[in-house]
Amino acid sequence: MQQLIRVARTLGEDVTRSRLIGYRLPCLCAGQRSGGAAWILARGGATGGDRGIACLAALSETHQILQKTCRDFANAELAPRARHHDREELYPAEQVRRLGELGLLSVAVKEEYGGSGLDYQAYAIGMEEVARGDAAVSIVMGVNNLFLGAVQQHGTEEQKRDFLVPYTQGDHIAFYALSEPGNGSDAGAASTTAKQEEDGYLLNGTKAWISNSKEASGGLVFATVDKALKHKGITAFLTPKDVEGLSIAKKESKMGMRASSTCQLVLEDVQVPRSLVLGAPGDGFKIAMQSLDCGRIGIAAQATGIAQAALELAVDYSQKRIAFGKQLSRMQLIQQKLAEMATRVETSRLLTWRAAWLKDNGMPITKEAAMAKLHASEAATYCAHQCIQVLGGMGYTTDLPAELYYRNARVTEIYEGTSEIQRIVIANAVLRELGRE
Repeated sequence: MQQLIRVARTLGEDVTRSRLIGYRLPCLCAGQRSGGAAWILARGGATGGDRGIACLAALSETHQILQKTCRDFANAELAPRARHHDREELYPAEQVRRLGELGLLSVAVKEEYGGSGLDYQAYAIGMEEVARGDAAVSIVMGVNNLFLGAVQQHGTEEQKRDFLVPYTQGDHIAFYALSEPGNGSDAGAASTTAKQEEDGYLLNGTKAWISNSKEASGGLVFATVDKALKHKGITAFLTPKDVEGLSIAKKESKMGMRASSTCQLVLEDVQVPRSLVLGAPGDGFKIAMQSLDCGRIGIAAQATGIAQAALELAVDYSQKRIAFGKQLSRMQLIQQKLAEMATRVETSRLLTWRAAWLKDNGMPITKEAAMAKLHASEAATYCAHQCIQVLGGMGYTTDLPAELYYRNARVTEIYEGTSEIQRIVIANAVLRELGRE
């Protein structure tokens, strides 16, 4: 809390609650941790005018300060540089360092390990605001938090000291190496092998689509100790990037998120001591699935931020552009688009914050995180598309960021589980809950 107030003041902002306007609506969820928690709409100044933020459970003062601080940071330091970083494919090193100063690279990590000591509600708030400014920067934030969450939950004290503390402040960032060239959505079909030796394991294989890998100092590598065991043989290894035998291969040239590096990792006889096995041998698939549930909260928040940015741009342009003697915003077809965009943004935010609230209260989130990720990612693509339609020819140029929002939005329907996989996850959960089988 004190860290957030200090950082907010460095941005020149008064963070007293009198600057925030809120009102409560009837409680729609029983059994909330805070007892009197209710649905709340907190308003604050954003570029282009005030906007509403709806959430499940009343926002605490800490969450309100965090939201305001992240929004100001995004407006001042992320959005103005986003298109330049995208065009030149430049890694935003200075902005990542500032993320570390804000505590956004380790939101839910305990303070004793150098983290912010907050919760997943805070993580969702921060991810949305950062993505609203520059979605590529939010990838760095998301992957680092994903890695740290796994280490905090499953690591030994020695592992936490070596792989939590150095990765919280922005001096070092992490990768999360699960995907491979041939396994796609089938995370249990890992072909990277971990051969057991007297002193540890020997890793061989190739990992694909690994975010942060070019700039990272280390991370988590998933490999199988026995292919015959399928997903039960997958094991998670904490791996420094400077270890002998690990190299960065192809850097992908991508449609969007171009300021975030995505590369292949090649492991050739990489020796990893037993002390760097995260959890127990064979626990890797379980660790990955638990981490991805939390990661999908982050992707949902990221997608909501992109959708919010697209909505704000569409509203701003529609009020300034004159056609047929009146503002575009006064035309019913444009109003219909804005209404649908706004509704999808708000429902995405509610689903995302609901999943975060469940996580913070120790409840299962697999279905809810999948719902949030599915809805928010498709809402981001929809809103970015409609933003381009509202802007017309200007939306197709690089003079305005509408096309950037669209390019960035598309990947949110693909990584950390495609929309098709999310529908399978949701359907399986519903059949277990309501079916007779």
